[in-house]
Amino acid sequence: MPEQLDKYDRQILTLLQKNGRITNQELAEAISLSPSPTLRRVKQLEESGLIDGYVALLSARKLGLTLMAFIGISMDKHTPERFAALEQSLALYPEVLECHLITGQTADYLLKVIVRDMDAYQQFLLNKLTRIEGVTGVHTSFVMKSPINSTALPVIQS
Repeated sequence: MPEQLDKYDRQILTLLQKNGRITNQELAEAISLSPSPTLRRVKQLEESGLIDGYVALLSARKLGLTLMAFIGISMDKHTPERFAALEQSLALYPEVLECHLITGQTADYLLKVIVRDMDAYQQFLLNKLTRIEGVTGVHTSFVMKSPINSTALPVIQS
């Protein structure tokens, strides 16, 4: 699919990642194309699945969510059923922003979690995370600063 992207498609994808609410007129002007073909291109990018959807990015701090952590989880069994059960449980917790099955570490999973404060983290850890069947180890690293924090994917030329 990426090899089919021309310079206009790449520009559209880059601009939409920066501002998903940009009007078609503004988008067309920014890429020096008329509105009609710009809209057609956006629709094609959506239909092809390159654009998964649109979201509003919220301010965690203004919502009172000030403590972010990366949590490594070790499992007792490495079976598809055990992994599926863990993933289903984690999907129920809004504190879990990301969940990754990983290799090369002592942990099986790496989570990105956000909570209000240390008390909320302790409640999450003790009342939710460690109660999931199969979890044998939890190692947490707390985020002190996030100098780079982007949701934009690089739209590269092939």
